[in-house]
Amino acid sequence: MKCPFCGNLESKVVDSRPSDEGTSIRRRRECLECHKRFTTYETMESLPLVVIKKDGSRQTFDKDKLLGSMLKACEKRSVPMSKLEKIAVEIEQTLQNDMEREVHSSVIGELVMEKLKDVDEVAYVRFASVYRQFKDIGTFMEELSKLIDSK
Repeated sequence: MKCPFCGNLESKVVDSRPSDEGTSIRRRRECLECHKRFTTYETMESLPLVVIKKDGSRQTFDKDKLLGSMLKACEKRSVPMSKLEKIAVEIEQTLQNDMEREVHSSVIGELVMEKLKDVDEVAYVRFASVYRQFKDIGTFMEELSKLIDSK
């Protein structure tokens, strides 16, 4: 690590500790040339995730957009915001761990429905009705029947 004071490339780590709720590591370093101390932060590099939409277009994955769609499904329901944020983070981590740089929106939709089913059944049905584009009451009833049968 290059010293910000003298430009020397040699330093030693004096102290390391987690930072930002464990998402990075804070390191105190000491330059081996001028002996001044400085701080560096180490974070995990994540490559951008691209979502392939139904029409074939591509967009960068946006966790806030995912959270917004879940908020709409949970409107006027007693689902805590912290729970929805946790679900969004879990889905993002699942997608990142798959090591695929491109993912179809259908995969994300299925992950959301799987998580919402365990949290709030009404929110699940709301999300499914938009995601699966229910055309009539019959398709809506089919989804409700699946939900009831799975209990």
